[in-house]
Amino acid sequence: MKTLLAAAAITLASASAHAGEPIEGKWKTASGETAEISSCGGAFCVTLKTGEFAGKRIGKMSGSGADYSGQITDPKDDKTYTGYGTVSGAALKMKGCVLKILCKSQTWTRL
Repeated sequence: MKTLLAAAAITLASASAHAGEPIEGKWKTASGETAEISSCGGAFCVTLKTGEFAGKRIGKMSGSGADYSGQITDPKDDKTYTGYGTVSGAALKMKGCVLKILCKSQTWTRL
């Protein structure tokens, strides 16, 4: 029994070590603006901090570790898409899709 518990503890510890970086923080978008992702109502809200649309919330995503999903809005035309985010080190790959087949991606960099 002790061996089983020890093995489970090691497995949990190694899974935590391999989990992705948290999505929370400040990010430089592909177009050069700064976006902040912070906890809000059990999810993570994406708010632009600089640029023409500063102060505008452009997304809300749920998830943990490296993978997140939710909605993302293009601030230029106010259209909302199914959104996905994947964190890998200092990079966040953001993807917005219509019907999961027509997608646009961009990579943001952690500040």
